[in-house]
Amino acid sequence: MNYIDFLKTKIEIAKETGFEVSPNDIHPTLKPHQRDSVVWAIKGGRRALFEAFGLGKTIQELEFCRLVTERQGGKALVVLPLGVKLEFENDAVNLLGLDKPQYVRNMAEIEVATGSILLTNYERVRDGDIDPTYFTATVLDEASVLRGYGSKTFQTFMDKFKGVPYKLVCTATPSPNKYKELIHYAGFLEVMDTGQALTRFFQRDSTKANNLTIYPHKEDEFWLWVSTWALFITKPSDLGYDDTGYDLPPLDIRYHELEVDHSAAGFERDGQMILLRDAAIGLKDAAREKRESIGERVERVIEIIKANQPEQIVVWCHLNDEQDAIERALKEVGISVASVYGSLSHEEKEQRVLDWKDRKYTVLLSKPEILGSGANLQQSHIAIFAGIDYSFNDTIQAVHRIHRFQQQHQCEIHFIYMGSESEILKTLMEKWKQHDYLVSKMIEVIKKYGLSGTSVIDKLARSIGVERVKIETGLYTAVNNDCVLETTEMPDDSVDLIHTSIPFGNHYEYTPSYNDFGHTEDTAQFFEQMDFLTPQTLRILKPGRVAAIHVKDRVLFGNATGTGMPTMEPFHALCIQHYIKHGFQYFGMITVVTDVVRENNQTYRLGWSEQCKDGTKMGVGCPEYILLFRKLPSDTSTAYADEPVSKSKEDYTRAQWQIDAHGYWRSSGDRLLSKEEIAAIPVNKLQAAYRKFSRDNVYSYEDHVEIAKKLDQDSKLPASFMVVAPGSWTFEVWDDINRMRTLNTTQSQRRQQMHVCPLQIDIVERIINRYSNPGDVVLDYFGGLMTVPVQAVKMGRKGYGIELNGDYFRDGVGYLQAAEMMVDMPTLFDFEDLA
Repeated sequence: MNYIDFLKTKIEIAKETGFEVSPNDIHPTLKPHQRDSVVWAIKGGRRALFEAFGLGKTIQELEFCRLVTERQGGKALVVLPLGVKLEFENDAVNLLGLDKPQYVRNMAEIEVATGSILLTNYERVRDGDIDPTYFTATVLDEASVLRGYGSKTFQTFMDKFKGVPYKLVCTATPSPNKYKELIHYAGFLEVMDTGQALTRFFQRDSTKANNLTIYPHKEDEFWLWVSTWALFITKPSDLGYDDTGYDLPPLDIRYHELEVDHSAAGFERDGQMILLRDAAIGLKDAAREKRESIGERVERVIEIIKANQPEQIVVWCHLNDEQDAIERALKEVGISVASVYGSLSHEEKEQRVLDWKDRKYTVLLSKPEILGSGANLQQSHIAIFAGIDYSFNDTIQAVHRIHRFQQQHQCEIHFIYMGSESEILKTLMEKWKQHDYLVSKMIEVIKKYGLSGTSVIDKLARSIGVERVKIETGLYTAVNNDCVLETTEMPDDSVDLIHTSIPFGNHYEYTPSYNDFGHTEDTAQFFEQMDFLTPQTLRILKPGRVAAIHVKDRVLFGNATGTGMPTMEPFHALCIQHYIKHGFQYFGMITVVTDVVRENNQTYRLGWSEQCKDGTKMGVGCPEYILLFRKLPSDTSTAYADEPVSKSKEDYTRAQWQIDAHGYWRSSGDRLLSKEEIAAIPVNKLQAAYRKFSRDNVYSYEDHVEIAKKLDQDSKLPASFMVVAPGSWTFEVWDDINRMRTLNTTQSQRRQQMHVCPLQIDIVERIINRYSNPGDVVLDYFGGLMTVPVQAVKMGRKGYGIELNGDYFRDGVGYLQAAEMMVDMPTLFDFEDLA
């Protein structure tokens, strides 16, 4: 396989794993939009239907199961939220003419069931012994439970449903307010690994874990990719059909803001009185406000119900005490209420809903998490939220129990909240607006490309290759190109030093191109692409010279691996094996220590609280490494490079050699600091002071802990960075690298795009000084912002950088031009001979 053929193998879309179904095979009861959706889903095999409330997902799910089991054999399992079993039974019998689907509780009942379509609840699968892989097809009705990536339901379902041949997930609210929640469905459907999808479409915040935002230049591509496995429909016309009968009635939202007693606002920690009460800043305060305002809110609920008698009404609440108070208050005024709460059996919950539908009760009272998903309650057109919270998904689901297609009346939605909760309401409304935007984007894609997928695939394909740009001066060469293609054309033995920071597998993606080494499915595919590059870099390096490769091990999160705990991929060891395989001689490794506190803020894998709960979870900080390789010299008897990196003993003295080899420096005249003096130093000076103290004293673990405890007592132990990191005693470990000294600092000041993995300038300077001569060519084939070539120019070498990302390349050339001007700028002494 040549390189271009390899790049083509990286093109990935949602594969079609199902079979073709003729529209004529679809039950005639299904309407045209429902028929097309089922045909599309069966052909895909593992697909998502994100359809608006009332478009008939129930009958589509049943038809999906019927057709798959008739063609492929076996049984199908539909997993339901509470309160919707009756609707599935009615649609199956009355609309499709099927036998009544059997409700099953465990594997024993499944194995003896005679029907081909079985029903169960989410709790039975999550907490019981039901094995989804027993089934040919599975369907998740109201699958929004998959949004919670780290939740017990998501993790359990990811594992239990893996390998099921036909999967269908259905919900009307797939992504309330975050793009990345959509990829959780893709992970469940086995369309793409969740971690891989995050890397492909989202940029990471290097200072904070899980703070991901979609790359602006990838938003359109993201939606095109989603459309290959998920179908969004808000009304039949989205697929080109008539909307008659599918016009939603008006939605009348009424807000009831109740006054707050600010006299109970309390006091600050310093005793200062708080004038205004504000519950909007956090979950804890919001919960407190809910508890303390139950009386006022229940009173308003009763007023609204009385004003709308004899209409049937749905009331939503969040707290048990709230539900009990509403139920008591309704009974006191003689209004019948069917209260559905969590401790009831499944059968009793369903019976109470059925009795309300039979108009035996006026009010149906429950929580959104219990009855808010799936149930059709549209015989009522009035819903009251006795309180509000931050959960948009629960709120929108509960609203659409009554506001759905085929509703005959204008719907009234009453939100009751305290004045101090206005920010919570604002947050809910912002999420609602974002939800509408996301749905509109998907509808736009469906209308433009249809359901065939062919035109989407053509549009989705990224560029392969880049229009090559080469800028060359007397001091540097910068090339905008794929480094494999570029190094292939470079002469043998033309580079004196290679220093680069290779992509850390598929951990980051740098540019929307299949040439991007970060755009790989997994570590194996990354090294498969490296197999095209590394032989070329060995060929162009001069005999005996050094390749210094910057790498870092990768954190593998437990919710992605299924282990439940963070583990480490020994990426540096895999790199050593890779380079040795291609002929490089490995001769050492430099360790660059990192700040463990900052690292925990980035990964949350070394949390203090978690380690207090169970110390066995605690690993150690993840350092960076500079792997040192040589190309064998022509003469191995002495092993000197064909062009040695030599230094004059006059310029490079024995004294300097000893200090360099020893790896730490000590200024004459300074005395050692005492522990008491360290504790008195300002926080911003503590890192350097403690590092020097650590190097110059015999290490004591007990003293180290005592210093840290004293600093913590004095509020001088920051939570954002480490001030008492031990110093290094050896030149193999560098502890004094300035993490902020990168070209990203300049990028930030210029408000330009920042590189996701900048290489520290301190590292570059030391490698160039140690392993090259003045005038040598120093190459970085993953150039980024051209840190290595820039420092090479500044240090009297010739810089050579190759970069695929056009934005990084342009910024890097700017830095190279500035470095060249600095080197070439004449001084007063240059004009002495002209006088």
